Amino acid sequence: MTGAKSLGKRRNLAKLLLLTALTVGAIFTAGPLVWMLSNSFKPNSAVFEHPPKLVSDIFTLDAYRSVLGDSSKLQYFLNSYLVTVGVVLLTLVIAIFASYGLSRYKFRFKGVFTSVIISIQAVPPITLLIPYFSLVVAINLYDTRWALILTYLVATLPYSILMLTSYFDTIPMELDEAVKIDGGSSFRALWQVLVPVSGPGLVAVGTFTYMVSWNEYLFALTLTKSQGMRTMPVGVQLLMGEHSYQWNEMMAMSVLGCIPILLLFVLFQRWFVGGLSAGSVKA
Repeated sequence: MTGAKSLGKRRNLAKLLLLTALTVGAIFTAGPLVWMLSNSFKPNSAVFEHPPKLVSDIFTLDAYRSVLGDSSKLQYFLNSYLVTVGVVLLTLVIAIFASYGLSRYKFRFKGVFTSVIISIQAVPPITLLIPYFSLVVAINLYDTRWALILTYLVATLPYSILMLTSYFDTIPMELDEAVKIDGGSSFRALWQVLVPVSGPGLVAVGTFTYMVSWNEYLFALTLTKSQGMRTMPVGVQLLMGEHSYQWNEMMAMSVLGCIPILLLFVLFQRWFVGGLSAGSVKA
């Protein structure tokens, strides 16, 4: 009985420590988001009021009116959406074909090809900034959305291919063989069998690609110069003037920029859970 009580106490202590750690982690994670949301509803002069207040005495929607009523700021969001959607679609299509080949076929230099993909993923993007800039200028794509789409595509493809290849590996090859026995081609097996049952994997790849493309700042700043081609992260930075910063508008734009990503997680949460469960069962 004494041993059982001691074990129960240790378990309760472990649960308490875990709960404390999760609470502290949640505070550190949610704290900046709450503060960002709070400042977006303040006038710019009240952002740094002392003592700081989570809810200001003056509640205003001026920052949101300024952002949503300015066509140049809305253009930042439009550019981000166009670039991000383009990167997601191209990444998914290319990754599906590449992952199918790596998962289902044996060919010479397959290991070398996989090693090259992993090596590309390991290269820090900042080291490629100047080479990318020179290449984009040389092919006359500077200050275009295509420059960003192709650049982000190189950044997202390696990890997407590896992720999707691992998911395809968990799907029995008997499904492919059943299609081929019925007279179907490999192309048909891919699009009518593997892709439909790979929803969770595709959602994971698409969400990863979306987040990378939507949040990227350095290449968007370097490869574009006109107001009409800037993306949302660069647009937030442009609110930093020489003598004053529009902090409340920066917070408002950041809040609006977070909404698409939050919606993705809310809408596709069950797909992530389903993907984890399916992967554990198939493995």
